[in-house]
Amino acid sequence: MKLYALVFLMFSLLLHADTVFAQPEPSITEPRQIIFSIKSANDEEINHVLSSANNVLKFYGPENVQMRIVAYYHGIKALLKTNKDIALRVKALMLLDVEFYACGNTMRTKNIKKEELLEDTLIVTAGIVEITERVKEGWIYIVP
Repeated sequence: MKLYALVFLMFSLLLHADTVFAQPEPSITEPRQIIFSIKSANDEEINHVLSSANNVLKFYGPENVQMRIVAYYHGIKALLKTNKDIALRVKALMLLDVEFYACGNTMRTKNIKKEELLEDTLIVTAGIVEITERVKEGWIYIVP
């Protein structure tokens, strides 16, 4: 039985591999530029995006990442002051220099005022256009 356990352990160690960085490796001068979107009002889906963003920051180090999270459609809920639990997570990510953008078109459609958004939220005319333009510049668009 001990032999099987040893073989299993050795096999498990072989399956683990370190990530190989693409060049140039992420650094303060060459940060990974990553953009996420939040388009759902579902708390579980919002938290999944925020957790994914946090995982990326932990892996690379916040100093090696330039990150934006764009909220549009029902996902604008993530940037409202009234959503206390999610607001705490958003503010924590803001402390790590993650930029949060609200879609101006969504705000007009849903009659949301700037004062209803979390402090330091930026507003763009159209969330989808913001994502499109960053991808065109070479940003990595992650959809968890």
